[in-house]
Amino acid sequence: MKFFSGVLEPIDRVSEVLFGLIMVLTFTGALSVAEAGRDDVRAMLIGALGCNVAWGVIDAILYLMGSLADKGRGLMSFRGVRAGDLHTARLHLADALPPVVASILTPAELEMMRQRLMQLPEPPPRARLGKDDLLGALGVFLVVFLSTFPVVIPFLVMRNAGPALRVSNGIAIGMLFLTGWAFGRITGHHPWLVGLAMVVLGSLLVGLTMALGG
Repeated sequence: MKFFSGVLEPIDRVSEVLFGLIMVLTFTGALSVAEAGRDDVRAMLIGALGCNVAWGVIDAILYLMGSLADKGRGLMSFRGVRAGDLHTARLHLADALPPVVASILTPAELEMMRQRLMQLPEPPPRARLGKDDLLGALGVFLVVFLSTFPVVIPFLVMRNAGPALRVSNGIAIGMLFLTGWAFGRITGHHPWLVGLAMVVLGSLLVGLTMALGG
């Protein structure tokens, strides 16, 4: 969606969906089909949604902290370029660039960039969060929270816990595959193979989380 694509990198969206799926699957996987009644299903739904709300908030806060740290590092590099001597300024400028890009720039090109940066207005005294950062945090929360809904929908519309669990697991497997498929496309690997690997990895992570009491 345009909102998410504007505030979150594709790999971040894939990671958040995978995280949300694993969290909700630890709740649905712990449900005993043979003994589960409506109260048990309701408790599972409340627990799954509540847990993902909490982790969505935590992830959003961590996103804001990471954004502030990145802005702070960028501001320090900018000040280093403006305030230091020529050699130090070039080092700051090279450090701020991706290594591959910095490795092909000549001293003259670095100096040209330094001169242009020197012409910019004085930077703010400290790094601050902006609108895009807040939208990004909201996007993180929504991705984590909304990724639970497809998996729990069967428990909302089906009265029998057994069939609902089977349908829920099928949806979860499909979402894990799609998550891996998207990850494969992003990283340049075979989408189908990565999708299958993600199903296996997600299942293992859910089993590990449940075994450790998660």
